[in-house]
Amino acid sequence: MALRMAGKTVALAGPRKSEEMKTLVEKMGGVALLRPAQGTVFLDDAELRAGIESWLSSPPDWTLLTTGMGLDALYQMAEEMGVAGQLHELLAASQIAARGYKTVNALRKRGLMPVVRDDDGSTEGLIRSFAPYSLKGKKVLLQLHGDPAPRLVDWLQEQGAHVRQLLPYKHVPPETKDLEDLVNDIVQRRVHAVAFTSGPQIRFLAEYARSRGAMDEVMAAFQSDIIAVSVGKVTAQAMLEEGIERIVMPTEERMGSMMVELGRYFESGSANGFCLTNSQMDGKVENE
Repeated sequence: MALRMAGKTVALAGPRKSEEMKTLVEKMGGVALLRPAQGTVFLDDAELRAGIESWLSSPPDWTLLTTGMGLDALYQMAEEMGVAGQLHELLAASQIAARGYKTVNALRKRGLMPVVRDDDGSTEGLIRSFAPYSLKGKKVLLQLHGDPAPRLVDWLQEQGAHVRQLLPYKHVPPETKDLEDLVNDIVQRRVHAVAFTSGPQIRFLAEYARSRGAMDEVMAAFQSDIIAVSVGKVTAQAMLEEGIERIVMPTEERMGSMMVELGRYFESGSANGFCLTNSQMDGKVENE
């Protein structure tokens, strides 16, 4: 493998598969620092049971699913509750919207297909795909992974929908020391890139930086010396919402592809990197 990251240091904000990503960076000649900006993700049984009971007692007109993992968790809990058949019937009877190909695949394996799906893997793409439909007065059940989606919720409410949110998973905040190290690495320019694999990592980093009065310095670093790396469009959307505009992102939303794309970016130079910027809020990616 070409030494595309020779002389570069990359902070890895995602805890999952961090050792594999570290090895990949090292194979490309770089140095990887493990800086988890996200703690444990765990299934919230009580929240999930209450959500399913609410679903059964008051079926929605629209079911908006945002993660395949969340849909799997819903079915698994419904099995434990003995209501899987009933839940499936209600889901099939509702209008289904899905964000992301993993969500569509999770539906497909259960014989279901969404009538609305994003056209590019992003929240903005999902909103665009709702254009032919009126949501005024409709009951919408919004399944999230474990992190709020204020942009999506606000839009649904602006359309006149009655929104219920279901978050099967909860994110435990990362260790303060890890966030402190990451902020210091960014502010002091000890890294050339920071790789993110989920929206909550951006949120936890931003919240900590603001609490320390360091957000302006963090943003200045991302605007000039440090490149932000995103595994996919949903994570990139979270970055853009925080004001991070220089983003490297792969076409194929995989962790390995993310690191390979970063290697190409370093090899070609900052002026020619494969980047997403604020002008591509609709999710398009282009060569700068």
